[in-house]
Amino acid sequence: MKCVSALSTARSASTAFHQILERLDAEPGSDADPDPADLTLIFSSRHHAAVLGKLSQAFLEQGRTRHVLGCTGESIVGDEQEVENKPALAVWSLHHSAAEIQAVRFDPGGGSLRQSLASLEKPSESTLILLADPFTFGVNDLLKIANEDLVGLKILGGMASAGNEPGSNRLLLDGEAFTDGAVALRISGPIAVRTVVSQGCRPIGRTLLVTKAEQNIIRELGRRPALEALREIFRDLPEEDVDKVKEGLHIGRVINEYQESFHRGDFLVRNVVGAEESGAIQINDLIRVGQTVQFHVRDAETADEDLRESLARRPKGDEGGTVPVGALLFSCNGRGTRLFDVPNHDVATIREVLGPIPVAGFFAMGELGPIGGQNFMHGFTASVAVFEQPVA
Repeated sequence: MKCVSALSTARSASTAFHQILERLDAEPGSDADPDPADLTLIFSSRHHAAVLGKLSQAFLEQGRTRHVLGCTGESIVGDEQEVENKPALAVWSLHHSAAEIQAVRFDPGGGSLRQSLASLEKPSESTLILLADPFTFGVNDLLKIANEDLVGLKILGGMASAGNEPGSNRLLLDGEAFTDGAVALRISGPIAVRTVVSQGCRPIGRTLLVTKAEQNIIRELGRRPALEALREIFRDLPEEDVDKVKEGLHIGRVINEYQESFHRGDFLVRNVVGAEESGAIQINDLIRVGQTVQFHVRDAETADEDLRESLARRPKGDEGGTVPVGALLFSCNGRGTRLFDVPNHDVATIREVLGPIPVAGFFAMGELGPIGGQNFMHGFTASVAVFEQPVA
């Protein structure tokens, strides 16, 4: 298995395309491996959106790849750079002749979602790389059906983010360009795709049981008004965490309630968006009685720490059995220099922790990734697909 990537920041689409081809052809071993890539991901800033379909067709017509998936993004990731709000074109390819790849188009509106998902082969053994338009596609409906009907399927990706209105984004699938709906590639076979979802948060206080709730309103925690429980936690926090709570408070909902203990990575993190005079708190997610929750904080330092820990954490049963050869990064458009005081933070951290592997991706308007065996839409998250091979 081999991964390669290339990035161009040329303003001209033609120049960017030819620079990409030159850099891919200059990759070590490219002369010795004349076979096409098995899949290629293309990510582009809005500057090349109009010709992106033709660029993807060229990869297929020139015999450079068997499958193409891609989209436009506000900011583009390639190699060790995160190019924010400037012209950029990034290409990432995987060579693995034994990989099983299935292209899937999801129409806008989602009327045939269940049928389209039912067409997926070997879902419990597969990873679905999904890219969608945020204005025309109900991705949460897709995630709900997948979590209910296709247990074991891992979904990663993000919402295209180059445009702010319907029709302004581009989605690519096997030579065709779309301005709506969603596109995806299902990957399975003798290929390891490790999913890393870093929500950039850290739990504070202790876990609490939801004892009264309605829709997105938590009225009681541990049979006390939710605000009262929060104030008690707040009083016991160290000063640095008090400041973080004032900047923004979050709450994590445990996904797998059957664990003996809960740690970072076991929670689906959502925002606390308001409070009521009655002592209830409002969150931007549905909640039900009996669920375990814990308050969280987020800032640049916490986000950096969480990403590093998440990348370094090995799945059970695979402590050192595989090595990474490439990665795809779907980062929130609220990260980058909007969150960190240095550029290229997420991609640099990936290459620091996992080694100088080929990386590409984009800043999304919502990131997709699994937590606790279920797939979710996230915000302020770095969702990473790490392609690994067995240690020789």
